[in-house]
Amino acid sequence: MKAIAVGVISWNTRHLLHQCLETVLGQAPAEVVVVDNGSTDESPEMVRRFFPSVQVKVNPQNPGFGTAANQAFASTTAPYLLLLNSDTQLRPDALRALAEYLDRHPSVGVVGPRLVRPDGRLQSSCAAFPHPLLPLVKSKGLTRAIGRIPVLRDHVLDTWTHDRPRKVPWVVGAALAIRREAFEAVGGFDETFHMYFEEPDLCARMLAARWETHFAPVAEIIHVEGASTQQRRHEMLWEWAVSYARYIERHFSGRRRSVARVMFRAGMLVRWLVQHARWLVARDAVTRAQIAGDAAVWSRALSLGNEPSAIRRGLPE
Repeated sequence: MKAIAVGVISWNTRHLLHQCLETVLGQAPAEVVVVDNGSTDESPEMVRRFFPSVQVKVNPQNPGFGTAANQAFASTTAPYLLLLNSDTQLRPDALRALAEYLDRHPSVGVVGPRLVRPDGRLQSSCAAFPHPLLPLVKSKGLTRAIGRIPVLRDHVLDTWTHDRPRKVPWVVGAALAIRREAFEAVGGFDETFHMYFEEPDLCARMLAARWETHFAPVAEIIHVEGASTQQRRHEMLWEWAVSYARYIERHFSGRRRSVARVMFRAGMLVRWLVQHARWLVARDAVTRAQIAGDAAVWSRALSLGNEPSAIRRGLPE
């Protein structure tokens, strides 16, 4: 079995990071690095105190997931790297199982394990590549509805049973076992994606370079989900909108790009209308303030679809 390192991306999740590292170090990784994105909760100090064998790289400010992930790769040398969010915990033998899967499948650049919530419920972790209709058809409500229809649920990646290995377009970045050779061949994560859409962008570029992405439930990893992002709800909604607008300009062309731009604006408008309607009927002051914040994000995001040149600035050619 080839050596596998672990890189953990952390932001203000000290307690969860401690739990994560306990499970990681119990599985004898070749190397471990924590990349801290400007935490203010003394996470780096905790790592140095309780896990002296772990390398710590501290960014004074938060440069985004992709930049931190690239730093994790640059700080390790093993042929494989398991990239983790700090709100994850490895189930027994997960590290070995993922390394062996990559050993057995030399055409695979990325493999995603089975993710479960702390209560054991499955977390969907693979999906189709974004498409022009995404802002209108992608919603948690629609996903839940499809999941209740047996005829449909196993034909949609968001709702299928996640019970067998298979080739997929992309997998969720909470836990990614990545082959260094493939990662370096495509230049790693695109750092212009600050948050969101980094995984489909990476996997799309790997696919273009003839590297496959697989989902493989050979390993199971607990994922709390949202431990960092929910601390900055409105900022993260804005990051989602910006990153999707950027994804459109990078990966769509011709008519598909034109349709995607129109659907982006339509999707942002629908989201604003829904939040405005919720605000009108809400009575609790705290709830109204949160809804108003959400609506403000979607209103602001409407302008992104009208300024594709601004989104394209900074994109690699």
